[in-house]
Amino acid sequence: MSEDHTTGTIRTPWHLWVVGVLSLLWNAMGAYDYLMTETQNEAYMSSFTPEQLEFFYGFPAWVVAFWAIAVWGGVLGSILLLLRKKLAVGVFLASFVSMIITTIHNWGLSNGLEVMGSTGIIFSVMIFVFALFLYLYARAMRDRGVLK
Repeated sequence: MSEDHTTGTIRTPWHLWVVGVLSLLWNAMGAYDYLMTETQNEAYMSSFTPEQLEFFYGFPAWVVAFWAIAVWGGVLGSILLLLRKKLAVGVFLASFVSMIITTIHNWGLSNGLEVMGSTGIIFSVMIFVFALFLYLYARAMRDRGVLK
């Protein structure tokens, strides 16, 4: 972070653009997955077993709602980060908490481990780590005055 001494404004660090673009791409993949799953797109869902399809299509409405908040919150948070808006912090937090709630359902309150196996857990851990990073990164950028 550096300050422009002529205007007193804080310049946007180069890494914000890298994190913002990568997070938007990552979260766009999650949004695509959400849309393909919720619309039961046959071509997209054809690689899953019948048991996995039953698992996905059997989510209760409250899980689908939290999944939507997690996914679309990630997309919105990424856009807000690129726009240097401090609202990104709260949006990323809401997305992260919603992701945790869906994960509790998928791995603790249902048969997700049995159906998805260790690959599903590894992917969930990756999502958790990236979502936590985005929240902490946005908070740090807000605290430095980069996000307004």
